[in-house]
Amino acid sequence: MRYKISGRQIDIGNALQTHVQTELNAVVEKYAERPTDANVVFSRSAHEYVCEATVHLSTGLNSTAKASAPEIYAAFDACCAKMEKQLRRYKRRLKDHHRERTEPVDFLGASSYVLASEDENEGAETGSTQPIIIAEMETKIPSLSVGEAVMQMELAGAPVLVFRNEAKDQLNVVYRREDGNIGWIEPQF
Repeated sequence: MRYKISGRQIDIGNALQTHVQTELNAVVEKYAERPTDANVVFSRSAHEYVCEATVHLSTGLNSTAKASAPEIYAAFDACCAKMEKQLRRYKRRLKDHHRERTEPVDFLGASSYVLASEDENEGAETGSTQPIIIAEMETKIPSLSVGEAVMQMELAGAPVLVFRNEAKDQLNVVYRREDGNIGWIEPQF
């Protein structure tokens, strides 16, 4: 597994890098058969250290965890514990699932845009009703079953996920509703 361990405006020593590789490797190998790479970023937020970890699995799914603590090792350990919990749930759901994925997830290319909020538009010309695009980037849309899409959304901690439904070969959306349940949008053509 490839590791990318970095710090945002803080220096990461060799001892911490070794600790991260050892601990994260033990957790990931326990619950995921074929992890491909991991990205761990440390930063400071006031008096606390923040650790953000993302593990990419060969099935195309990503697991993301974030934690903070007054000490950098404690921040990583809390993040690692969250990652372990997510991967344990993911593995349990795969066992409970009707079929196991034998091939990696297919991805479609798409464009992703970030639009300026109304507060940021106040300085723009007043006659324009068009939103201002402040970022444009390439993104990938996975080809998943609905159950796998819900798992991916929960693993990533995202409020919404756009995916291509394998059963109908159409774009679908799953999202977390205000009542805590999961919503599923399937267009009818």
